[in-house]
Amino acid sequence: MSTRLLWRDLPVHVREAATAWFGTDVAHEASQPSGFSPGLASRLTLGDGRRVFVKAVGSERNPDSPRMYRRELAVMRYLPEAAPAPRLLWAHDDGDWVLLVLEDVDGHEPALPWRADDLDRVLEALGRTATLLTPAPADAPSLVRDIEETWHGWRSLATLAGPGALAALDPWAASQGDRLVGLELAAPAAARGNTLLHGDIRADNLLLTASGEVVVVDWPHAAVGAAWCDVLFLLPSAVAAGGVDPERAWARFGPARDAAPADVDAVLAGLAGYFLYSSTLPAPKNVPGVRRFQAQQGHAALAWLRQRLEQPRYRQ
Repeated sequence: MSTRLLWRDLPVHVREAATAWFGTDVAHEASQPSGFSPGLASRLTLGDGRRVFVKAVGSERNPDSPRMYRRELAVMRYLPEAAPAPRLLWAHDDGDWVLLVLEDVDGHEPALPWRADDLDRVLEALGRTATLLTPAPADAPSLVRDIEETWHGWRSLATLAGPGALAALDPWAASQGDRLVGLELAAPAAARGNTLLHGDIRADNLLLTASGEVVVVDWPHAAVGAAWCDVLFLLPSAVAAGGVDPERAWARFGPARDAAPADVDAVLAGLAGYFLYSSTLPAPKNVPGVRRFQAQQGHAALAWLRQRLEQPRYRQ
């Protein structure tokens, strides 16, 4: 997915700052290969036997990644104790390199393709999390604003990318261009709510523990919106991995039962457009696999949207 850095690749001054806080050297490193950050993402065993999870990146590695780490650092500072997330232990920011030290969670990612029992476990846990994180902390940013600023995929494909771009991506989408643009325009209002959302839940951002917990990691996209949005964002990646019927999974998620079908369609359309348009752009520096993954998620979201729009019985 991405080209990870190792502990030895960090600048000396960053490693020295971290080891000074550790109070001991690093004895062992286990790099975590999944995900799309081009920085360090490693489980470290320290010289005194403690274990921590460390992530770090600098602007030379990718110009946007330090900003995302800073945003995650801000989230970690206001995230409620009830959130099923690793706790922030320490952070370093020298204006270029950003390093976060977090609790190391003894868990594993869901297997892909998704197993039915793992998916049920995650859906149940995310339903509980939505309740725990409502109302959202006052410091959290708005999902509505994020959508207004970044979800313009169908409009961009229709205007900037040329008349054949949409047809090349998907013939059905090309036949529904005006409808998709209309749904995309309705997405910000449809996503309005007062729940703190993770905003980017996928299998590689979930850890399943032996005690039955579901821990959610990597929180830079956290924002306030409708309680059902996190699972709607999750399902396209689950479908792309194989073996998941999104509408059946959606029906098993508690907050989905309170969602207006038209709002779900609008947010799903906006998400599909965001992924598909993004997939046509040049790859970010040192993140070679993200555009392919966005295309997979975009096509999965679009197929689910088409299913919903063409077969109203699924709304029952």
